Amino acid sequence: MSRGERALGFSWPVLVALAALAVPRVVLHDLGMLEAGSFANVLLVLVPPACWVAAVLWRRGPRPFATVVVIGAIYGVFLALGHQLLWHAAFPAGAGDALPEGVLRAGAVISSLVTGTLVGVVSGAVALLLYRLVPADRAGR
Repeated sequence: MSRGERALGFSWPVLVALAALAVPRVVLHDLGMLEAGSFANVLLVLVPPACWVAAVLWRRGPRPFATVVVIGAIYGVFLALGHQLLWHAAFPAGAGDALPEGVLRAGAVISSLVTGTLVGVVSGAVALLLYRLVPADRAGR
């Protein structure tokens, strides 16, 4: 068992896989295939963090809040990568001419990392609350 697995309750590949659950929304959103407020969008926004919380409750690792924050930060990396790779699909030529593209892209990376981490913080707080309220035997263990 690695140090990270002992501290977070999951191996790094599992943490990355959990974060990857949120990638479909990034891709569909940047390709313009999701409407804000649609049922599909709401599902793709809420289900991945709910899965993160459920996984932490099931595993009963030592640091549920930190674990979900790490998952959220990894999601932020995926979010940044997705936005960069799909930049021209999301922003057709001529969009955002007020600032150089490099400045906009850098801002998008920072925004993505912050957003992912904040999703992890909020979801981690929910996980910690439920971790304390739901006895281990009721969480599937």
